[in-house]
Amino acid sequence: ATIQPAHAGEIEDRNTANAVAFYEMVFNEKDVDGAITKYIGEKYIQHNPFAADGIEGFRSAISGWLASDPSIHADIVRTVAEDDLVVLHVRSTSAQGESAVMDIFRFDDNGKVVEHWDVVQPVPATSANDNTMF
Repeated sequence: ATIQPAHAGEIEDRNTANAVAFYEMVFNEKDVDGAITKYIGEKYIQHNPFAADGIEGFRSAISGWLASDPSIHADIVRTVAEDDLVVLHVRSTSAQGESAVMDIFRFDDNGKVVEHWDVVQPVPATSANDNTMF
């Protein structure tokens, strides 16, 4: 469905709030089932090559990852929203170190996540510039 301009800001705000709450519930509260029930739509399309499509693919991949490293924690640095997309720029920490993550979520008309892309880059020990990745 096309987002009407008069309501676009409200929809983007709702989707951003849902993306942040979903991320917090999954990675910091470790409540994967609760996050699925509350925030994922009936059809879930996955673009991460390490996870299968669908809700069960998400559940399996994330639950396995969290079980393998209970120290995983995510700090959302910023959000960007446009139409039915929300981007989270995240500082992710785990036993493997620190990573810069960009997660992109597409939402349905009901504010549920129905599609996901991500890009993950380890934070290097040194940089050619004085800027951080965040």
